[in-house]
Amino acid sequence: MNQIEIDHDEDSNRLPMPKTSGEVQEPIHSSGQEGQGEHAQIAKNRKKLTSEFCLASLPPSLLLAYQSFGVVYGDLSTSPLYVYKSTFVGKLQDHQDPDTIFGAFSLIFWTLTLIPLLKYIIIVLSADDNGEGGTLALYSLLCRHGKFSLLPNQQAADEELSSYKYGPPGQSSSSLAFKRFLEKHKKLRTGLLLVVLVGAGMVIGDGVITPAMSVLSSVSGLNDAGKRITEGGVLLLACVILVGLFALQHCGTHKVGFLFAPVVILWLISIFSIGLYNVIRWNPKIVFALSPHYIIKFFGRTGRDGWISLGGVLLSITGTEAMFADLGHFSACSIRLAFVFLVYPCLVVQYMGQAAFLSKNISSIPNSFYASIPDAVFWPVFVIATLAAIVASQAIISATFSIIKQCHALGCFPRVKIVHTSKQIRGQIYIPEINWILMILTLAVAVGFHDTTTIGNAYGLAVMSVLFITTFLMALVMVFVWQRSVLLASVFLLFFGFIEGAYLTAAYIKVPQGGWVSLVLSFIFMFIMFVWHYGTRRKYNFDLHNKVPLKWILGLGPSLGIVRVPGIGLIYSELATGVPSIFSHFVTNLPAFHNVLVFVCVKSVPVPYVSPEERFLIGRVCPRPYRMYRCIVRYGYKDLQGEDGNFENLLIQSIAEFIQMEAVEPQFSSPDSVSYDGRMAVISTRTFQSGSSLIVSEVEEFGSSNSIQSSKSLTLQSLRSAYDDENPRIRKRQVRFQIPQTPGMSPAVRDELSDLIQAKEAGVAYIMGHSYVKARRSSSFLKKLVIDFGYSFLRKNCRGPGVALHIPHISLIEVGMIYHV
Repeated sequence: MNQIEIDHDEDSNRLPMPKTSGEVQEPIHSSGQEGQGEHAQIAKNRKKLTSEFCLASLPPSLLLAYQSFGVVYGDLSTSPLYVYKSTFVGKLQDHQDPDTIFGAFSLIFWTLTLIPLLKYIIIVLSADDNGEGGTLALYSLLCRHGKFSLLPNQQAADEELSSYKYGPPGQSSSSLAFKRFLEKHKKLRTGLLLVVLVGAGMVIGDGVITPAMSVLSSVSGLNDAGKRITEGGVLLLACVILVGLFALQHCGTHKVGFLFAPVVILWLISIFSIGLYNVIRWNPKIVFALSPHYIIKFFGRTGRDGWISLGGVLLSITGTEAMFADLGHFSACSIRLAFVFLVYPCLVVQYMGQAAFLSKNISSIPNSFYASIPDAVFWPVFVIATLAAIVASQAIISATFSIIKQCHALGCFPRVKIVHTSKQIRGQIYIPEINWILMILTLAVAVGFHDTTTIGNAYGLAVMSVLFITTFLMALVMVFVWQRSVLLASVFLLFFGFIEGAYLTAAYIKVPQGGWVSLVLSFIFMFIMFVWHYGTRRKYNFDLHNKVPLKWILGLGPSLGIVRVPGIGLIYSELATGVPSIFSHFVTNLPAFHNVLVFVCVKSVPVPYVSPEERFLIGRVCPRPYRMYRCIVRYGYKDLQGEDGNFENLLIQSIAEFIQMEAVEPQFSSPDSVSYDGRMAVISTRTFQSGSSLIVSEVEEFGSSNSIQSSKSLTLQSLRSAYDDENPRIRKRQVRFQIPQTPGMSPAVRDELSDLIQAKEAGVAYIMGHSYVKARRSSSFLKKLVIDFGYSFLRKNCRGPGVALHIPHISLIEVGMIYHV
């Protein structure tokens, strides 16, 4: 019986992937700290069980609604700090009277009612992408229902994923014609991608502006309220808070998450109480301003100045997009409950109270929020406001990390280091490079402007641009996903597009007064994303058009005309079909290859998550004697990719399962040689647990591996001994593969499984192309600029593909390739 031992080092600091074979990994501490670590772990588990027991009595929707306050509503709930101050600026200061204040409140009320409540809570939250939300989620949803993606790597087998979700069958003739029209014109699909990238760039830019705006607004109360704090002292305090905020990002939101929801809830209750107090004390007649009649009177009195002031009114809905973008962490029901029953009434009463106070204290408009607070509760409210601003900043920074990860998974952002800060919540991540870039940019904005009104102009432009783009994408979702009529989608687009368009034009008027910051930040990030996507697409098309002909390989025979050495060669390529040119390039320069060849394609599909049971797609390249296979590893744009170090074992089990499946299912044994590249099967990891493919036994021990010690290579033995001397307490997991004694197994299948196990025993080599992408000489100057400078610069300064895919460096072979695109 053939068997093999495999060494696998378990790092206690490594985040394990979801288990597919039932094993449990436990961290091993050094001997001096083992007892202390066990006691700490017991205490931690006891505390966790206690908290879970206390919260278990709550219905799931209420529990998620409670948790959503600290993540979703921090930004939206802190808007009262600066809305009125940003509204009554410029020439609108000449119209500071009670009627104008009543009209401003009416505008804020109906803005909160129409956009967050009607548009998002009722309509947009229903357009989730299998539970995920956001601009990129809408785009991936559209790409699954139409051929809108510019990267042609989608396979028919991907549509068999259980996470794919389609709308009702059948389409109207008008929507079908519209869909074919968009699919036919590449420029329209490119335009759609640019719109999505603009939205993503605006969200990332929002991650720069929101911390500066929220923190400055909260601490500015010390100066505006006459607490004898200079402007320089306020700015210094804001910078210290911002530096501390970004410095703590590596800890992860899960360690301070229990503070978030109570802070925001306490803040909402505080502003509700203050607003109700101001309404009763100063001007109860403010309730009449709920009528939209006051909006007509407002524009009648202010004219163009009132229209320009919409750039300040729109700040009342900052953070609205977070309700949709953070949908994956919660549920639509929980977000709706939290907004309707607490967030919305608290904000309305607070804005009403500020308007009541300002109608009797016109001179307090520049400091409307803090001036409306009674002196007896000023300091408690100030502390709560500062904490709430930090929560709001934390939420948008985490959202920025998430959207960059999604962009990277969809091929629109360079490879960066992604650290997962929580073992329970997959969406909580930390990106060091982006974190420090955001911190530098945020400090530059805070120090450069140090004025919340100017920063608010940039803030409003970024927020409204994202809302407008969401409206546009939602209209397309209504037609292509929900299968609604084009007329209904047009009504939705025109109604909300008109409202948001009015706010957007008012925000663009203030571009010279600080709005240009959002445009510059968005353009920079959009340029990076578009250049990376364009270069990646051109490189993929080069590989697609320079594949090695299958007839040429078949003509070489099973030996491929070269020496077949022991071992398994994993050839990484972005191609989902065909043999990449790197194979012929390697054989030409070094005429030897491994006995078993596997062409591996790590691929992101337009779904949030791919279950482990559907992760591997296995097929055969060339007939059985060639021992050549194809493996497509599929990940969603929110999945963790290959961090558990168990990829080799799962791959061997998947190939073995495919070999046995091929022998018993006739659709995989076609004599047509052409079908040997394209007929693939989804291999479920659930089969591994039943032991139907290979018998797997595991033994955990300390010390060196028996397979390495028994190796004929003295160099490998010496290297392993030196490594074990430096790391004496690392746990090794010995994995043994054995061919099952299945009755009726054909000799050909047994021989192939035996060759597979022997090749694994000899070792695994990872072969990748070290590519240099250059524009052709005949290319235009713009294309040369984008490829030779932009894309090449990004490739040199981002993480290498081997590091991003967690490939062990000791087994990596890189083949130099030049791509003339």
